Amino acid sequence: MQPADIAQIVSVGDPRVSPDGRLVAFVVNRVDLDRNRYRSAIWLAEADGSAPPYQLTAGEHGDSQPAWSPDGRRLAFTSRRSDQPGRATLHVAPVGVPGEILTLCERPEAIEEPAWSPDGRSIAFASRERTSRYDAEDERARPPRRIDRLLSRLDGEGWIIDRPRSVFVIPADGSATPRIVAGGPYEHGGPAWSPDGTRLAVTAARHKDWDLQPVDDVFLVDPRGDTDGPAEPLPLARQRLSHRSPAFAPDGGRIATLAEDSRVVPSHAQVVVLDAVTGEQRVLTAALDRQCAPMPGARAPIWDGEAVLFSVEDRGHVHLYRVAADGSGEPERLVGGTRAVTGFDLAGGTLAFVATTPTELPELFVRDGDGTERRLTDLGAGFHNAHPALPAEHFTVPSPGGDGEVDAWLIRPAGIADGDRCPVLLSIHGGPMAQYACSWFDEFQLWASAGYAVVYCNPHGSSGFTEAWVRSIRPPEAPEAPGTGWGGIDADDVLAVLDAALARDARLDPDRVGVLGGSYGGYLTTWLIGHSDRFAAACSERAVNNLESEEWSSDAAGFFRHEFGVSHLDAPDAYRRMSPISYVRDIDTPVLILHSEDDLRCHVEQADQLFVALRLLGKPVEYWRFPEEGHNLSRTGSPKHRVQRAEIILDWFGRHLGGRRPEKVSALPG
Repeated sequence: MQPADIAQIVSVGDPRVSPDGRLVAFVVNRVDLDRNRYRSAIWLAEADGSAPPYQLTAGEHGDSQPAWSPDGRRLAFTSRRSDQPGRATLHVAPVGVPGEILTLCERPEAIEEPAWSPDGRSIAFASRERTSRYDAEDERARPPRRIDRLLSRLDGEGWIIDRPRSVFVIPADGSATPRIVAGGPYEHGGPAWSPDGTRLAVTAARHKDWDLQPVDDVFLVDPRGDTDGPAEPLPLARQRLSHRSPAFAPDGGRIATLAEDSRVVPSHAQVVVLDAVTGEQRVLTAALDRQCAPMPGARAPIWDGEAVLFSVEDRGHVHLYRVAADGSGEPERLVGGTRAVTGFDLAGGTLAFVATTPTELPELFVRDGDGTERRLTDLGAGFHNAHPALPAEHFTVPSPGGDGEVDAWLIRPAGIADGDRCPVLLSIHGGPMAQYACSWFDEFQLWASAGYAVVYCNPHGSSGFTEAWVRSIRPPEAPEAPGTGWGGIDADDVLAVLDAALARDARLDPDRVGVLGGSYGGYLTTWLIGHSDRFAAACSERAVNNLESEEWSSDAAGFFRHEFGVSHLDAPDAYRRMSPISYVRDIDTPVLILHSEDDLRCHVEQADQLFVALRLLGKPVEYWRFPEEGHNLSRTGSPKHRVQRAEIILDWFGRHLGGRRPEKVSALPG
């Protein structure tokens, strides 16, 4: 696989089962490198596999988020089919009956989470509502923004303080414009209809000083609204949990959500059932001690009679589970295996899911009641035939902390000649509350194809294991759940895994080891080269290099006081002690710095700090800034920038470690 082969990647996602269980709608995503854009189309598959899947929409304009009408005869979806660039549209397509695609509305902001009313007459959705400040087309003629709270910006979205995320309802026949039923200045999401259609459940933080204590509660909203604007949402009893993704039970008396303990961050998301009148809560999944909101792939729990379906991160896997809604039994696993489930749905007795493995792109499956699985798509076959995936070997390493084993993987390059040794890349994931999953990953295949052995792991601080494991890197100053701090046991784990991989295979060259990672992975990369001289080269990408300035420059400004248990105002020394920039004089490893200029999660000033310091000190450093890109460049950035990024990384490590360099770096002239 070469960087330009990113253009050939095809992936499947977001399965939605028709009410009768006969059809599965899903989204197929492709890359259009020539036009530097992504294409996504809605496809349909017979759940019994009796006919090949077929494409329902053209996919020229980014069709996504399919949602079935209650009678199964119509399919709502979002797109960007407007004549005006950048505007979002909502559509309804007939399925199996005569008719044409109907456009319900178009908006200057993204349309998300479409949900049909039980009678099929209305659709609720979430979208940002622009204030009057945007009436002037010329930005220079607009008044200044009034900032009176934290969380005023969001990476990938820009300013949100004057564009609150609201919930709308629109007639499904397009006979009227959307009306707001839950609006600003608060951020709302997750609209879910009650079975009788008289209420919508949404989540939002609407309490006083909600930006200082960001806890999302469940609110009940009247979907009819009134002529004077939306009615005041009715809150369910507020407790210590922060909720998202509500789903009404068939009887309308209960609501299932994903909820996190807001007192100590990070916390595992749990499946919780609330009484829809009293707000009384029951946590159903505490015994698992696992993250029940995988990233990616989290969605609202699904009711299955008197049980609830949900997904779980478990030591690199993402599996599907079922649990009794009354808490009377332990959760049971429905879909397991060495893979990651990235989407699922259940309706009409049909359980559909999308799953990926370390050697296969995501594909669509159906699980029958007897546990038999049926694969419905093979859309990645062409890519894999042209670029066969190199397998990942799983192994475990005792953590130096003595409290468990670190899950680790090794991908070897093909064709290592007898007596030869290959260079090694140690890759560190972001988060830190995330995990490397048992899934196909373009970066690992690119690095291995260039002749590198790729080593990766889920150290302390990663999700996929216990809550104590996740919280172990909170600093010792934290009054609750204190740990080693960032750069403590997490760094020890990563180095222990590297040592174990080198000992595992003598063909891995210990003198040609590089380290790289993005976001928190970039943080740990910069940290490691400031505390060790064992790496021949490093790539620190979209990194946090100064935790103190990150706390005020990030779109999540003020959040680290929750994650660390102390604020930078009260414990500045803790922030500085854990910041890689504090050890910049000790960095002698050649460093490649990559950052996006519109990154709001880790502001580009984080990269500037590292580059300026290294350059002033005369250390070997190279710095690339990507214009018009945010924090997720490596995953959702423009296709051409993704290709250029991969070329730059391979060229850098090729120069320093001896792996295969690309013939040309397209970011360079000539």
